[in-house]
Amino acid sequence: MPFLSKAGSSAVAVKSTGGYLNPGRIPTGSSARFALLSDQPLEYWEVWLQDSEGKLNDRGKIISAPCRFTTEPTPEDIEAELGTQWVRRPNFNNDGPGPVLFNLAAPIYSYDNKCVQVFACDKASINRELDAISNMIEKGDDYESILDVVFVIDKEGSGLNTEYKVRIFPKKKKDEAAIEEAWETAQADGFDISRLLSGGNPFKES
Repeated sequence: MPFLSKAGSSAVAVKSTGGYLNPGRIPTGSSARFALLSDQPLEYWEVWLQDSEGKLNDRGKIISAPCRFTTEPTPEDIEAELGTQWVRRPNFNNDGPGPVLFNLAAPIYSYDNKCVQVFACDKASINRELDAISNMIEKGDDYESILDVVFVIDKEGSGLNTEYKVRIFPKKKKDEAAIEEAWETAQADGFDISRLLSGGNPFKES
């Protein structure tokens, strides 16, 4: 018998909004659990832009948007995308341009939210661990593919002292039907992760 009721489990579960799981938004001291739905992630480089006139959104922050590239962009590549609406967002110290970060994104089944989401990650430490795990699985005999495991990402600390740990467990057969149904539904609704490159909605064509 579970320690918490269903309502209690739901109350403490890690919830992510907008259909995305971003490790940076996992609450400190918590974990997120998911299974990959594709063994080929979308890879891209991302730089953040902000409104050139400093216009604010409904939360009182400067309007911003990501700009994504399939290869690592040069400063000239970024400049060509700015137009008149955008400028490059400054870095954390506000003394230079923000970084260009390598990202990966992949469709996942979130055990915490019981639905298909997009795992989007620019954390180099996590992406290195995912790569190491995939290489381990490819060379070993415990799993046929990276799709046969459940990933758990633990987060501790905050700010510059934030640490992430990636763990894996075998996927349970009792969960396979729910995962398959959720993924088939998402694909039937038009899921296409490549729309992220143009700022579109990966879950449904606009």
